[in-house]
Formats: sequence, C-alpha cells, structure tokens
Amino acid sequence: GLREVLITGGLAPITNRPVDEVYAATWARVREANQRYHARYPGDLDRLRTILRRLDEEDVRLPNGDRLTSRRFRQTGMWLGDSAGFERLHHLLELPFGSAAFMVDAQMASSWERNPIYATLHESSYADGGATRWSAHRLAPEEAMTGDLLGAEHVFPWMWDDYSGLRAHREVAQLLAQHPWPRLYDADRLARNEVPVAATVYVDDVYVERSFAEETARGVRGLRAWVTNEYAHNGLRADGERIVGRLLDMVRGRA
Repeated sequence: GLREVLITGGLAPITNRPVDEVYAATWARVREANQRYHARYPGDLDRLRTILRRLDEEDVRLPNGDRLTSRRFRQTGMWLGDSAGFERLHHLLELPFGSAAFMVDAQMASSWERNPIYATLHESSYADGGATRWSAHRLAPEEAMTGDLLGAEHVFPWMWDDYSGLRAHREVAQLLAQHPWPRLYDADRLARNEVPVAATVYVDDVYVERSFAEETARGVRGLRAWVTNEYAHNGLRADGERIVGRLLDMVRGRA
C-alpha cells in the first residue's frame, strides 16, 4: 500500500462534476490570464492580431513541414499557465514574423505531438462518469476559435489533423472522446482515507480550477493542502526542492 502521498500539480474534482463544468471554469481562467498578459504587454495585442491574420491568409510552414494555422498559434496560450510563460510568449510575438527564430519557437510553443498520449488522454482525466465529447472544443468562446483569445490546456478534434505527429492517433482520440467512462473516483472511500496526503493548490492556476481543488481537498480524509500564490501550475519544475520539502514536512507533521 501507500505510506504517504504528495500531489504537486493540483487536485481533480472527485464529486462527479460534469466535465463541462471543468472546462467552463478553465476557459474563464484562461480569459483572465489573457487579460493579465495584455495588461502587462499592451502592445502585443496588435502584434497577435497581425500574426493571426497573416496565418489565415498565408501558407506558413513550420520546420517540421506542418502548416502553422491561426488556430494552432492560439495554442501558444499554453504558456500563460507557466511561471515564465508571459515572458516567453512576449519574446515570440516580438520576433519578426516568418523568421527562423519565430518558426522554431512557434513550433516549440505548440508541442502537443511531443507527448501524444497526453493530448489523446487529457480530457479523459476529467471524465468522472460519461463521455467528454470534446468538452473544451464545445465550450470554447467564439473569440478562442476565430478571434484573439489564446487557449491553454485545451484539446480540439482538429489537432489530429494540424499536428502531423498526432495523425496516427486520430481514430483513438475520436473513440476516447465518445467513450462513456465510469466513475473515476470513489468519493466515499476517499472520505475514509487513512493515508497521509499533502497537496499544492495554486491560487492562480490556469489549468486547475482552485475552487474545485479545494473542494477535493475537503473531501479526502487526511489531506493537507498548501494553498499558495507563489507558484504557477509548473511549481514543481520551477522550485521542486522547496515544494517537495514543504509537502514532506506537511505529510509528516512537521509543518
């Protein structure tokens, strides 16, 4: 069995919340992140709109041969949930459009195909009973599809067309999106949990809704939550030694 558990990247809902509630919340979070970004770099909005317009008008190819579409470029919003992501996105938008540096960085920014299982299974992690049916896509605001709203950790069915590295998994992704998943979590059993648990809850997490995470923390017996605004979702990568040390102290009763 487990002696102790550390959770460093947020807590998923365990109370049978429909997947659409999860993605409605994450779209609201990413909208806030977009607003914070443009408040920091107000000049970038015009740059972004120009890039999106040119990508709609021109056949721009990435170093791997994929076409860089405007919808793919909107996925650079994945950086908005990273502690250094605002700066990375700003540096990309400042690069000359079509330059070698721009193309390489744009390909790196939308790197779902590096982890095809992550892309293919991502929504299923929130399917606590029922099918996802491409929830993030169905709930996406119009400006995230055709405007200047950047998405974050949202998957879309068109990704298995636009990303050459995902095309081999297109059929699997479609099947999983329609699969009626059973309940993923036994809330009653978790309420009787006897294993010490410590978890981070990031206040400004763009990917994991804070209120749902805190709800989960209350539902797991023996779970101690560290609610902090010191880190973004990538806290473990940004300051792993401190985060793991703090969670170990919590789970072992030293903090």
